[in-house]
Parts: sequence; C-alpha cells; structure tokens
Amino acid sequence: MTPLEDRATGCVAGAAVGDALGGATEGWTSEQIVQRYGGRVEGIVPPFNEDWRNARPIAPYHKGDGHITDDTLMTHALIRVYEKTGGHLNAYSMAEHLVPELMGERRWIPELEAEALPLQRIFLAEKWIVARLHYGHVDPREAGVGNIVNCGAAMYVAPVGIVNAADPDAAYAEAVDLAGAHQSSYGREAAGVMAAAVAEAMRPGATADSVVAACLRLAKDGTRAAIEAVCEAAAGLGHWDGSFEALRAAVRPYDTVADTYRDQGLGARRPSRVHSIEELPLALGFLVIAKGDYRDTVLGGVNYGRDADSIASMGGAIAGALGGLASVPAQWVEGVGAASRTDLVAPGHAIAGVARRVHAGDLVRRRAHESAFAGLDRA
Repeated sequence: MTPLEDRATGCVAGAAVGDALGGATEGWTSEQIVQRYGGRVEGIVPPFNEDWRNARPIAPYHKGDGHITDDTLMTHALIRVYEKTGGHLNAYSMAEHLVPELMGERRWIPELEAEALPLQRIFLAEKWIVARLHYGHVDPREAGVGNIVNCGAAMYVAPVGIVNAADPDAAYAEAVDLAGAHQSSYGREAAGVMAAAVAEAMRPGATADSVVAACLRLAKDGTRAAIEAVCEAAAGLGHWDGSFEALRAAVRPYDTVADTYRDQGLGARRPSRVHSIEELPLALGFLVIAKGDYRDTVLGGVNYGRDADSIASMGGAIAGALGGLASVPAQWVEGVGAASRTDLVAPGHAIAGVARRVHAGDLVRRRAHESAFAGLDRA
C-alpha cells in the first residue's frame, strides 16, 4: 500500500474497531464497567446487559460482542457518498446523496441482527437529517439548526479528513459546511475540528502533538477551551488507567451532559458558545496520554465509559491515521469484521482512491487560479 492507503485504511478500520469495543461500555461509568467485566476491558467483550433485547426498550440493540454501531454505519455511508460524487462535499451533498444512503437500501445492521435501512438504526439526532431534508425540504445549509447538539456529526466525519489529507484547514472548512445540514453550534464545530485532526494525522511526520496543535489553531469558543483543558491535563498523565477523574474534571465545565449520564438537565445539548461536546476532547486527551499509540488511545475511551463508542471511535480514527493499518491490532480488525459481517478495510481503500482523485482535481483548479492571478498581477 501507499502511505495514503495505509493511513486511510488505518483510520477507517481503527474508527470501526474503537466503535465496536466501546459499544459494550457506552453509557456506563468506569466503576460500573470494572464491576461488570471483573476488571478493565482489554478487547471484545459481551454486552453490558446480558438481556440486551429487553434491558433498555428504547435502544434494543446488541452492543458488544464486536458489533459496530451507528458511528460506523454513518462513516461507511459517507464514504459511499464520496465514491458517488468523486469530489468535495457540502451541505447540499447531505440532502442529495446521504439521505438516499440512509433511507434507500437495506444493509446488514449488526446491532439489529438483521438487514434494515440504516435510518431504522441511527439515533434521533441523525434521523433529523432525513426528517429535515427529505420531508421538511429545509435549506441544507440551515437544516442542522434546532437539532440535538451532540457528537452526531463529529462521529462519522473522519472521511472528510482523509479526502483533505495533510490539509487541516481545508478539512475543517469542508466538514463545517457539510455538517451544517445536520448540526449547529458546538456540534458542528466539533465536526470541523475532528476532520482537521484526521487530516493532520494523515500528514507524513505527524504526531499526537501536531494533531492537537492543529485542533487548537482551528477550534473556536468552548470547543477550543475544552480541548486545551483536557490535553493540558492529559500531558501530565502516564497511562489511561487512573486518568479518568482528572480528564472528567477538565472537561466538566464545558460539557452540558451531566455526571449522571442518563439523567440530563434542561440545558443539556442546547446551542452555546461556551460549551463543547465531551467526546472529541476526551479522544484527543487519550491520544496525548498514549503518545499516539492506537491500542492505548482506544482502550482509554472504552474504559472511560459514558459515550465510550464515539470517544474510542474518534480516538481510533486519529491514532489509526497516525500509525497506519498495522497499528490497529489485527485480531481486533478480524474479530470485529467477522462479528459485524462487515469489511472494515475495503472502505479505507475506497476513500483513499477518492482522496487521490479529489487532489488531482484540486491541483488543476489551483494551477488555473495561479495562472489567472499571475495575469492580474503583471504591470
């Protein structure tokens, strides 16, 4: 593989593995996770609730056992959109191409153990895309306004970073435009910063520190403050085990989701310039503690709990892009792929091919602009 293909497959497979491992622990505290599994989670584990079909009627999903969740379903859907368009995406691409991906074709959904429309599995904040764009005919550039402000757009935006590999500024701009059809406020901002993190991680010579630096340079308002606080706390920690209290304390002032994760106040998930989602700062924090190592970045998110699948998936995408496919433990890739009946590597090759074609088009446009501007600047 070329370095582009290696980093792209590492990113996409790394995100899926983190998602699947974190799915089992999502929504629980680190203490509850230790009690349930008899210690820290070190790989694929069974569902937290043995009677997973009935434990939470609102979410009767088979999480755990290596099953990918809606994070990966949405990521793969976005990759298919890039394959269809062959170019950069914007808010209108969400309406014209992603909506049909969500409601137009049945696919294997591991958590449902059945073929179904992705729309029938994704969370309410993602169903919003279909409700607003397909049924409401809202201007795509404004459709995200009014939605639950959460990590929904950031969780699947890694392909934007791959398409804009080594150009965090372009990744940020494209993701913010695209995510306008889904999210607003700090949810949209997180999508831009997450895409930028992946774009920087794709750059030859990138490190965990350079990823954080790119994020801090581009991030705005509460998102920037939260990343700075969490990564500053993380820099003084030697391992993810034992880090949770310090990291939670660092992000708490910016997070609208309470310590009692399923018991929210009236201010939760509402627009704000001073708040941030928790997932991206935590993913970056674990990346810093692990110094970019994939395994420890992901296991930090998995064992932290709360929105563990999204934290581990975001961290896995960034660390996988930094280290390439070989950095993602092969037994995890194989185990999650088999359990989910999903090829975790092929989508990475697909988006690498798109990135190559998009870059070629960008070069043509850039050279044409350089030539035109040179003509304007001659005496």
